[in-house]
This record gives sequence, structure tokens and C-alpha cells, in this order.
Amino acid sequence: MGRNVYVVALAAAVCVSLAATTFSQPPPGQPNGGGPGRVHRPMGNGAERWRQMQPDERQRLRSNAERWLQMPPEQQRMLRERDEIRRLRAQREAEAALRQSGLQLEAERREQYERRYLQERRRIEQSLRQELEEKRQRELAPVVERLKKEFTQDGKSATAAPTSSVPAASTPKQQPSSQPNGR
Repeated sequence: MGRNVYVVALAAAVCVSLAATTFSQPPPGQPNGGGPGRVHRPMGNGAERWRQMQPDERQRLRSNAERWLQMPPEQQRMLRERDEIRRLRAQREAEAALRQSGLQLEAERREQYERRYLQERRRIEQSLRQELEEKRQRELAPVVERLKKEFTQDGKSATAAPTSSVPAASTPKQQPSSQPNGR
């Protein structure tokens, strides 16, 4: 068991480092936020990011690391390729946004602009995902209730309680089949 804990901890550290260099950028004004030199970033930065993570982010990272370790190499390769495609597309879109802005920036400022663009884009996409999930839950609640009524009104459902206002004494034969297991 000790070895498994070590492997998961090591994988988590590697994932933190990869996540730090690949998916997240430092707040504006902090140096070394990505770009061509991001591969050579010191490991201490990953440890610092780990300490700054919220508990739910840490848990998500741990579970992702465990899933990664369980994946067959072919699936890992496929995910790496997908991530590279996503990264290249985001880079192209950041460059297009810079061109569209009409700004003429030096290399360092250009990298800062692209980092900030990607950071803001991730924030917007996360917000949109959250809004979509909230809307889905709001709209599904009435659907579930409507379906519950629909499927209990037909009288054929064995798991739903009868909805008729007929007293139980007048329909003794139907009552046991419509309320199994005390439901």
C-alpha cells in the first residue's frame, strides 16, 4: 500500500506540474506564466500552485491522476494528442484576437497578452459551463415532476403511489400491487 500512495503522490505532483504549465496561468503581473519557456519551469512552482489550490481542485487533480495511472497507454496517447490540438487551437485564437485588436506588441508583451486572453477565456468558459449546469438542473426539475405525474396517472406503474382519490377500502385488490416495499 505504501508504494501505491507514493505512486499516486508522484503522479499528482507530475499532474500539478503539467496542469500548472498547460492549463493554468498565474495572475496578471506574475512572471513566468507560460509560452515557449514553460517546459523549463522549476518544480517548486508546481508545489506552490498545489498549496494555493482549493480542496475541491486538489481532489479533482488526485482523482484525475489516479484515472491517468489506470489508463492504457493508447488512451493516454489519444488524450495527449487531443490536448495538443486544443492547445494549438487556443493559441491560434489568441493570436487572432491580438490581430483583431490591432495592437502591435513586442514579443514579451505579446506573450502577456496571449496569456491573459487564454486566462480570461478559461474563466468565461468555466462560468458558461456552470451557468449551463444550473440551467439544466432548473429545467430538469419540472420535467421530472411532470414525468412523475404522467407515469403515475396511467395507473400501471408498480412503484408509484396511486393518485386517485378513491378510498383504499373500495379497491383492496389494487393496493398491494401499487405499493410494494412500503412505498
